[in-house]
Amino acid sequence: MHKAIHTHRAPAAIGPYSQAIDTGNLIYTSGQIPIDPSTGQVVSGGIQEQTAQVLENLKSVLEAAGSGMEKVIKTTVFIKDLSDFPAMNEVYAKYFHEPYPARSCVEVNRLPKDVLIEIEAVALK
Repeated sequence: MHKAIHTHRAPAAIGPYSQAIDTGNLIYTSGQIPIDPSTGQVVSGGIQEQTAQVLENLKSVLEAAGSGMEKVIKTTVFIKDLSDFPAMNEVYAKYFHEPYPARSCVEVNRLPKDVLIEIEAVALK
């Protein structure tokens, strides 16, 4: 049986999905976008500010599930412009340490609310 995870420390789902699902051993998060949960608005700034907010939101969801950033085993990064890849990596590296999670990164045409980045994760409980 799996359990839906919800926290007010991350943006509420904007559709029929859960912030994360706890399967007992693994946590699967929905993609997080750079919305400040206290205002409900996209954070101002560029890719670095947006990446930091996304990772803070992801951290909050994982903590609500009894996990954490150190337990992430895989991420998927959806980025609007791959030329932002180096700047995104600078921020990303502050949240993850060796052994780094496996990762996929794909450039996409458009993301919800026209943000620059979205990240989802799979983590151990």
